[in-house]
Amino acid sequence: MDTKTAFILIAGKPNVGKSTLMNALLGEKVAIVSNKPQTTRNKITGILTNGNVQLVFIDTPGLHKPKTLLGEYMMKAVGSASMDAEIVLFVIEAGTALNSAEKNALDSFTASKSKIILLINKIDKCKKPDIAKQISELSQQYDFHSIIPISALQNDGLDIIFKEIEPLLINSPHFFPDDISTDQPERQIIAEIIREKILRLTEDEIPHGVAVVIEDYKEKKSLISVRAEIFCEKEGHKRILIGKNGGMLKKIGSYAREDIEKILETRVYLDLWVKVKENWRDSPTLLNNFGFNNKE
Repeated sequence: MDTKTAFILIAGKPNVGKSTLMNALLGEKVAIVSNKPQTTRNKITGILTNGNVQLVFIDTPGLHKPKTLLGEYMMKAVGSASMDAEIVLFVIEAGTALNSAEKNALDSFTASKSKIILLINKIDKCKKPDIAKQISELSQQYDFHSIIPISALQNDGLDIIFKEIEPLLINSPHFFPDDISTDQPERQIIAEIIREKILRLTEDEIPHGVAVVIEDYKEKKSLISVRAEIFCEKEGHKRILIGKNGGMLKKIGSYAREDIEKILETRVYLDLWVKVKENWRDSPTLLNNFGFNNKE
C-alpha cells in the first residue's frame, strides 16, 4: 500500500483560533487554548494518521509585530515552520479586514510553492452576506487553492478541509510512528497545560509574562511526579498567582493535573512554585534557560 503525507502549516494572527482548529482536526488536545492572544509560543506538531495517509499539522504563534525578544523568537518559529510545509491553512476571522501582518504573511506564502487554503473562522459570529462578500473580495486579491468558511469551535466545515487537502498529498513514507498524535515531549505538554490554566484562571490580571519550567520529572510505576516553577515578571503577579492562602495556585494545579492525567493516562503529582524574574522576555539568557532557543 502506497503511503501519502503532507506537512500542513496553520498560520494566522493571534487569537484567531489556530490551536482550537488543530485540536479539532486531530480529535484530541495537543495545543493549549486560551482566549488571550499569542497563547502558542513554539511551533507545535500534531500528527493524524489514517490508514496510508499521515497529516502533519504545525501550529504556530500568532502573526504580530514583536515588541520583545520572546516576540521575535515566536515570529522566527513561524518562518522556520513555513519552510517545512507543502500546504498552508491560513486562518482569518469572519467579517474582519486583514491587518498588515496578515497581508505580509500572505504575500510571503504566495511567493513560496506552498498551496494556501484560506479558512474563514468563527462564521457562527458573522452574517452570511458579510462572509460571502469577504470570500469574493479575498478571492480576487490572492490566488488561494480554496476558501473554506469554518467554525473550529463547533467543528463546522472541517470535513471540507480534509477533502481539499486530499489531492495535495504526496507519495512518501510516514515521518512519524502511526500511533502518536504529537512530537512534543511529556515535559513540554505538562508545562504548556499549566500555562494554559494560568491564562484561563487569572483572566486579565496576569499578562503574557509567564513561563513554566519543569525542574524535576520522575516516572514511577503508576505515578509521574513533577516539580514545576512558574516565572512571572512582578511581585504583584506572584501574589495573584499564589492567591489568598495559596488558593489560586492550588486551583491551577488541580485543573492542570486533571488535564495532564487524561492526556498521559496515569496519575500525576504536581508541585508548583512561583518565582519572579523581571523582564525575562527580553533576556537572551533567561529565554534560553526557559527553552526558547532563538537559533533555529
